[in-house]
Amino acid sequence: MNFLFKIFKKESRPHVDGIFSNKLTSLLKFTPNNISFYEHAFTHRSSNKTDTNGQQINYERLEFLGDAILGSVIASHLYHISPKGDEGYLTKMRSKIVSRDNLNQLGKELNLIDLLQSKIQKNQFGENIYGNILEALIGAIYLDKGFVFCEDFIKKNILSKLEDIEKLEGKITSYKSLFIEYCQKEKKTFKFDSYEDDGCENIKYFAVRLYFNNIVIAKARATSKKKAEEKAAQRAYFALQENFKPKY
Repeated sequence: MNFLFKIFKKESRPHVDGIFSNKLTSLLKFTPNNISFYEHAFTHRSSNKTDTNGQQINYERLEFLGDAILGSVIASHLYHISPKGDEGYLTKMRSKIVSRDNLNQLGKELNLIDLLQSKIQKNQFGENIYGNILEALIGAIYLDKGFVFCEDFIKKNILSKLEDIEKLEGKITSYKSLFIEYCQKEKKTFKFDSYEDDGCENIKYFAVRLYFNNIVIAKARATSKKKAEEKAAQRAYFALQENFKPKY
């Protein structure tokens, strides 16, 4: 009976096989102790997998954990390299390092999506999938190897690839936030007028008109409302560039 259980248990977890384990080890440059943590980290909820207790198997809980671990490591790093930075400065710098665009790029460079198990075609995922998997991977490494080992992985694979601190200080991670901050500070009125674009494309698009003091200053369209608003804010930023003097 136990023998049959082991067979079916193995067959029900095709993602955890020699190929996955070998690719994972090659990617991480170390041998995992408990492969099941990494199975969760590379399983999308569309796979509809559950464990023996009926709990869903996917990367979302590990993503939450990895986000917290990453934030702690980055905070410690900034605290030590920026002795003159106050709380506001450290918070802004941490946000720049763990910005979604930055994590997406790092996850893409590591080619993490190649190990993802999903019923969705990989070319149909948005950019955020790369950052999501990266955070889940960090959570898995923490559970498998402990904090010190995970911290070392973050330093080698994330912090070592960052721009120098001076360049990072001037990097804009959200034109929308910068635009809103400027309008509030200068008591200017603004409005993001978003609507669904009824173009002929198969992909749904959203369009945005950005009003500044009741005048349309920028327009944009993208595959999500958030992206369209960010793109419109970026165009408004360049239209009003001399008025923006962000302090970091």
